[in-house]
Amino acid sequence: MRFDYALVHLTYTIPPAILLSILYAPLCTPRDLYKIAFLVTIALLSTIPWDSYLIRTNIWSYPPDGVIGLKILDIPIEEVFFFVIQTYNTSLLYLLLSKPVLHSVYLVKEEKGRSRWKYIKLLGQLGLALVIKKGIEYVRAGGRHTYLGLILVWAVPFLWMLWALAYQFLVNLPFTSTLIPIALPTLYLWIVDTLALKRGTWVIEQGTKTGWTLWPGLEIEEAVFFLVTNCLIVFGLVAFDNAVAVLDAFPAHYPHFSGLPSPVTLVRALLLPAQTYDDDRILGLQQCVARLRAKSRSFYLASSVFQGRLRIDLIILYSFCRVADDLIDNAKDPAEAREWVQTLKTYLDLCYGGPTKTADGREIAARDPNQGPATQHIMQHFPPDTQLTLLLLPTDRLDKEPLYELLMGFEMDLQFTATSPSGPIKSEVDLDTYGARVAGTVALLCIQLVMYHHPGNTSEATAQRLMRAGHDMGVALQYTNIARDLQVDALNTRRVYVPPAWLKKEKLTAESFVTGITKTSPTPSSGAGTSDSDAFFLKKLAALRSRLLDRAFEFYDRSKSAIEELPVEARAPMRVAVESYMQIARELRRPGGFSVKAGRATVPVWRRLWVAWRALCGPVGR
Repeated sequence: MRFDYALVHLTYTIPPAILLSILYAPLCTPRDLYKIAFLVTIALLSTIPWDSYLIRTNIWSYPPDGVIGLKILDIPIEEVFFFVIQTYNTSLLYLLLSKPVLHSVYLVKEEKGRSRWKYIKLLGQLGLALVIKKGIEYVRAGGRHTYLGLILVWAVPFLWMLWALAYQFLVNLPFTSTLIPIALPTLYLWIVDTLALKRGTWVIEQGTKTGWTLWPGLEIEEAVFFLVTNCLIVFGLVAFDNAVAVLDAFPAHYPHFSGLPSPVTLVRALLLPAQTYDDDRILGLQQCVARLRAKSRSFYLASSVFQGRLRIDLIILYSFCRVADDLIDNAKDPAEAREWVQTLKTYLDLCYGGPTKTADGREIAARDPNQGPATQHIMQHFPPDTQLTLLLLPTDRLDKEPLYELLMGFEMDLQFTATSPSGPIKSEVDLDTYGARVAGTVALLCIQLVMYHHPGNTSEATAQRLMRAGHDMGVALQYTNIARDLQVDALNTRRVYVPPAWLKKEKLTAESFVTGITKTSPTPSSGAGTSDSDAFFLKKLAALRSRLLDRAFEFYDRSKSAIEELPVEARAPMRVAVESYMQIARELRRPGGFSVKAGRATVPVWRRLWVAWRALCGPVGR
């Protein structure tokens, strides 16, 4: 039958390609397409001459009645398509599993003469060189080791080169970015190859194979072939991401970096000596990512769909907000908390104060890494685990007013006391103001970073309107946050963010609200097993939460359409950021209650992923 090989594709290689394409389509970026096209091109250019040689020297063959008949350099068109589809499928799996990874945090500065990485690199090169030597011996000997030797001599030099360029990443990256994208396609293709060999779709000549099998029906040469080709694909993808990570992480080396770097630029980035890496920047990014992962699963998930330097800047901004909040919240008393607010204000004053002059007339930039007044203030007044975040905050791209307003929001938190649980929240207007300061400002700053990295043709008027809409969306998220944390805030900090007028409508005061929360803990999401009075209080709690959520959705509804006016590179990621958090509000409204973890309503992992995928596909309704 002339379509045996074509049927292998229709049955075994094209269906996974379709499935992976559907799954990854909402996540796909121009850089991803460029990466896949780059790898497919290299795969074709490197494999066609080798495969053509094997066919012409009768190492393997294809029965004439098993292929259509179209050929490129004696290679059946189905085989050429196999090079493409294997590279495509393995690349998509790699991209899907690597999406959450911020590759720049896996870079490592190597100290000259004192780094273990030199030995890791040499050990890998030596091991691969020995495999190449063995392959050469097999080819020279001929006979039954010929095919195995030709596989090793062809593939392993490429692996040696890729290891030499990207050994740090190949060792450091999570196994989900290395081992799994190699192992799964390899195992799958071993099974497909076993079936094809049994059917006679392709044939290895008896005199050039060892006769060893991995399992009945799978020649060891075929097993090695699929293993090394998937290693080549993944090693190539890792090397590409290593190069892009260098370009993204070090603007001092690459101030003007295009989102689609040329092959020459990629090679130059890979050849940048690791001794020249900015280890403070790498460590700072690692701390920022760890802080984001620990503090907000929703925004950690959302950050993974932003790209490049925008993603890095957004993570640093979030980390700064967490650092400031934690310094103030974890102070031993209100006086120390106010000192931290003042210290942070001084930090902003110095960052935005412009250069200073030395006695000899030299100008020193405010954020000069060695002598800048802002840098010195950070090193002298902030804890070590916060310093790098403060040093990395991109104040040159951010307006100062929202940052000062953020600190004003933290000052409002300091007005809550044990004797005044309502603190500064005397009305709905006060609650709006609080939300605007602690969250609206951050959302506005996020939009500023988007507009900086993707300016496009957006007019100043449109940019201002988008920032106002972002500000409102931030308020919506803060109302959601308050609704989620009603119990936690009342129990842990005796803070009641609900306006007194709302409490009064439920015949409550701030004090009686705290008392009611205390009595109904630790399972405030359910009335089961409680007294009648507790059940009555829980109904009031639900009514107050519902009102907070109504307000959240008011701000959400009037600002969500602006997301579709953002630069195209940021629309889908911003949808994910917003919808991942607003899903908490939807969970709080679900009939039958909601899941609680550590006193907070949570969104199950599977639902968070579904919400993110749906948001990537297009605008989401309420």
